[in-house]
Amino acid sequence: MWRSCQRLFYARLPQTPWLCLTPPVGGPSLSLPGTARTYTPPTERKRFYQNVSISQGEGGFEINLDHRKLKTPQAKLFTVPSEALAIAVATEWDSQQDTIKSYTMHLTTLCNTVLDNPSQRNKDQLIRAAVKFLETDTVCYRVEEPAGLVELQKNEWDPMIEWAEKRYNVEIGSSASIMGPNIPARTKDIFTSHLASYNMWALQGIEYVITQLKSLILSMGLIDRHIPVEKAVQLSRLEEEYQIQRWGNVEWAHDYDLYELRARTAAGTLFAHLCSESSTVKHKLLQD
Repeated sequence: MWRSCQRLFYARLPQTPWLCLTPPVGGPSLSLPGTARTYTPPTERKRFYQNVSISQGEGGFEINLDHRKLKTPQAKLFTVPSEALAIAVATEWDSQQDTIKSYTMHLTTLCNTVLDNPSQRNKDQLIRAAVKFLETDTVCYRVEEPAGLVELQKNEWDPMIEWAEKRYNVEIGSSASIMGPNIPARTKDIFTSHLASYNMWALQGIEYVITQLKSLILSMGLIDRHIPVEKAVQLSRLEEEYQIQRWGNVEWAHDYDLYELRARTAAGTLFAHLCSESSTVKHKLLQD
């Protein structure tokens, strides 16, 4: 349960008390494509607090900036359902230096989206949006040429489709037609039922990952721990990477896009995992 969250802050945890977290957390901006509204973080602002801690309240776990409670953009009390997630969010806030760079705080932004729900979507709407990606799933659309890319897609994407079909007992398939594959209604129903087993918080993370990878199949491979983030991102960028190897890349630009996508995908996956697991952490685990 704790492996993902531990990597966020254990590197420098011995330097500070348990609830004062100081590991560096960075990365590109976090946006929410496909929603009616998104949070657009300010570029930077001066850090106004010294210490970060967490505490347990009636509604869950809260983040304290000195003696002030963190609030959402809509001025709601910032409360998360699990201690693990609270520690990860506190890590983001404590990692800020002289200025607060909100665009590096992916988990905080996802929490704000769940708490404020700016697009006013309910659980059923989130699930429908996620399942709809099956109709245009990245790994289901194939090219007919060049032969090298055809072979690459077959070798890299077919195993993911086969895994998903076996894992969920469904039929998916692939197609080179512009209309895409014909996804059976039963397949959509099974994925709908499976996603309904997650709570609203975890669903927000899952749907966010899907929008990054443009693939429900790759995203469920991540959530089920079948593939790591690096592999999921590589598979989602297969055609782009093929063209880069063939024609070369734009210095720094392609690398930035790659690392940005990895950061967003990792944040969404971690968020989903932390929102799906037990709410409390034994303190002794943090002291080992």
